[in-house]
Amino acid sequence: MQPPKPTPRPGKVSLRRYARLFRQDILSAQPGHLYRAWMAEFRTPFFRSYLCNDPVLTRLVLKERPDDFPKSNRIREGLAPLLGNSVFVTNGETWKRQRRIIDPAFEGGRLRDTFPAMWAAGEAAAARMAARAGESIDVEPETSHAAADVIFRTLFSIPIEDETASAVFEKFREHQRAQPVLNLGAVLPLPKWFPRFHSRETKRTARDIRALITRLTADRMDEIAAGTAPDDLATKIMTTADPVTGETFDTEEMVDQVAIFFLAGHETSASALAWTLYLLAMFPDWQDRVAAEATERLGTAPEFGVVSKLSVARDVFREALRLYPPVPMMVREAACPEHFRDREVPKGSQIVLSPWHQHRHERLWDRPDDFDPGRFATENGKTCLREAFMPFSAGQRVCTGAGFAMVEGPLLIAMLLRACRFELVAEKPAMPVAHLTVRGRDGIWLKVSRR
Repeated sequence: MQPPKPTPRPGKVSLRRYARLFRQDILSAQPGHLYRAWMAEFRTPFFRSYLCNDPVLTRLVLKERPDDFPKSNRIREGLAPLLGNSVFVTNGETWKRQRRIIDPAFEGGRLRDTFPAMWAAGEAAAARMAARAGESIDVEPETSHAAADVIFRTLFSIPIEDETASAVFEKFREHQRAQPVLNLGAVLPLPKWFPRFHSRETKRTARDIRALITRLTADRMDEIAAGTAPDDLATKIMTTADPVTGETFDTEEMVDQVAIFFLAGHETSASALAWTLYLLAMFPDWQDRVAAEATERLGTAPEFGVVSKLSVARDVFREALRLYPPVPMMVREAACPEHFRDREVPKGSQIVLSPWHQHRHERLWDRPDDFDPGRFATENGKTCLREAFMPFSAGQRVCTGAGFAMVEGPLLIAMLLRACRFELVAEKPAMPVAHLTVRGRDGIWLKVSRR
C-alpha cells in the first residue's frame, strides 16, 4: 500500500491545459515525466521557467551561488498583504541584515530554553486529542491548533487560549481560505504601480492579523523598556542588534517577522504533523513502534535530552516531510544569463526548485513513492538525505526554524501517539493539494481512540 498522491499524473499537456490544472491544484498538474527529469523548461508569453531536479543544479542555486539566484518577486506578490517586507520575501543586504538579527534566537542553546514551552503545548495537544476518543475527525484543525500553540508559547510566552493569540489563529484560518495559490502579479510582468487585485477578503484578513500582531509587539516593546519582558523568542529577537549596523527591529519590521514566523512555524508544522499522523494510521506497525518508543523514553518532565532519544519518531517525521513537503516548490530568479545542462537560461528566468519532485524522483530514491522511515539507514537514504532532501530549503536561505521544527515535530508526534491511536476512515481518504502548504483536499480524517 502506497501513501496517496495527486491523481492523475498527466502525461505531456498543452500550456492551456497545464494552466487550467495548475490553477485547480499545482500538484495534480505535474506531468509524470517530471518525476524522472533532471531539468525541464516551461515557456509562457511572459517568462521562462526551469524546473531543476538535478542535485548539482540545486546545490549550485542554493549553496554555491545563492546571491546570483535571489528569491523571485513573483512569490512575494500573493503574500505581500500579510508578510510585508519579512525575511521570507526580501533579498540582498536587507535580507542579510534581517537574518543577522533573527538567527541568534534559533541557535541550539535557545532551543533548549524554549523546550519547556514546546512540551507544554504538546501536553495540551495530547489532552485535546484524547478528549476526541471515539470520534472520526479531521486532524488538520487539531494539528493547526497544536502548532499555533507552540508558536505563541515559544514566541510570546502565551498559550493559544490567550485572547489575542486565539484571535490571530482564527483570522489566519480565514486568511488561508481567502488566499489564492496565484496572484495576477505572479503570472504577468506588471509594473510596480499596477494594482495587484488582491481580493477584498485577502486584504481584510491580512490587515486584521497584522493589527493583532502589532498589539502584541507594541506591548512587548513596552515590557522590554520596563525590564519586565519574559525571556522568550520575541524578546531575544527584539533586543538583538545587528552586529554590523547596530540597528534593532522597529515595531513595523517586527510585525513583518512575526507574520512569517506564524506562517512558517504554524502553517508548515500543521501540515507536516497532519500528514505524519495519516501515514502512521496507514502503517500501524510504524505507529506501534513510535508509541512504544514514546512510552519508554518520554517521561513526565520536559528534559531536553529526550529529543535525541526519539529516533523512530524522528525518522517517521522525516519520511513524512519527504513525501509531503509542506512547501512543495520554491522559486528563484536568474540574476544573469546561465548555462544549465546544455541549455541557455536567460537572465530573469524563473528557477523552480521542487521538494515535491526531488523527494519523489525515480532516479534518486529507491522506491520513491513508498513510505519507509527505515530508508534513512540505507546507503541510498543517507546519500539522498545529503543531496536530495530539502523540506526547509538549503544553503544560506535554509529556514531559520529548521532545527526548531525537527525538535517540535518528533516531540509532538511522540506525545500524541503515547496518548492516542489513529486509524484510517475508509470512506474519507486523504488527497494532497497545495494551498499555502500541502494539505488534504477535503481534510485529513482519522478515527481517534485512547491507548
